Amino acid sequence: MSTWKADELGDGYERRTIALGTDPDGEGTIEATLIRHTPPQDLRAAVLYVHGFSDYFFQKELAEFFTERGYAFYALDLRKCGRSRREGQTGHYVSDLAMYDQELNASLAIIRDETDGKPVVLSGHSTGGLIIPLWLDRLNRRPGGSKGAGIAGVILNSPWFDLQGKAWMRTIGTRGIGLVAKVRPKDLIKLPPTNAYGTSLHVTAHGEWDFNTVYKPLEGFPVSYGWLTAVRRGQAQLHRGLDVGVPSLVLRSTRTKFAREYSPAVDEADAVLDVRQIARWSGCLGDSVTVEPIEGARHDVFISKEEPRRAAYDTVDRWLAAHDLPS
Repeated sequence: MSTWKADELGDGYERRTIALGTDPDGEGTIEATLIRHTPPQDLRAAVLYVHGFSDYFFQKELAEFFTERGYAFYALDLRKCGRSRREGQTGHYVSDLAMYDQELNASLAIIRDETDGKPVVLSGHSTGGLIIPLWLDRLNRRPGGSKGAGIAGVILNSPWFDLQGKAWMRTIGTRGIGLVAKVRPKDLIKLPPTNAYGTSLHVTAHGEWDFNTVYKPLEGFPVSYGWLTAVRRGQAQLHRGLDVGVPSLVLRSTRTKFAREYSPAVDEADAVLDVRQIARWSGCLGDSVTVEPIEGARHDVFISKEEPRRAAYDTVDRWLAAHDLPS
């Protein structure tokens, strides 16, 4: 196991590599990257954050929000994503979302060891918001369940609970994608180009956030048949009902605004997912689920404009307090 070393985010941030061995999807040796923020002196709990598709961890404000409340903050760049991607690997490609259990289990073990078994709150954005509940459902089927593993709660930020777009894409379209995935899983799906969301965020365009555009391209990574099939299988599992075993908070915008090019309306809506689908499927998580729409929020509510961002953080504080967690 590697040791902690300085991270590109600067002072107070470190990372370590989690070796994952040979890629089951045939792309050589793979690894994940665990990032941590300097823990508070009065350590009360921990957080593990998991990013979405075409994304990685860069949200320092999110880390600092939690450390100010007594949490040790960790974030995971999954295999072939962000800091973890190596030359020749297909960005974000995985043929089964359950493969991520390997780095999630390893990260949880590191966090529990470093924090002397403090309770852990999980936080996932978009695809990460699907990956985490599926993992927890599997954990909850084991002796002791997810609570026995040290998990105290889950915060999902615009989780990807269904396929957006035309209704036929969720039926015949999904079946067609699955058929192609069986023979050419890494072929790319031809989708209309868009950079509306990316340019709404980045400081070089219309946004206020500075992030690595190699790790998070403004136009996003291309989507492959095999990866989307893995996502659709995961979403089908969710729709049949999960049991994550702990309370969940689901944050989302109040509206969707799909666009190929930037306009100011993109700044105040989810430009990636259909928020009605998030609302529809949130009840499938099991246990206690709180759904909070945030007026004017972007797809990633924690990098929205200041007013909705503050509203999202206030909502998290109230939810943590309601479940006897540090706030």
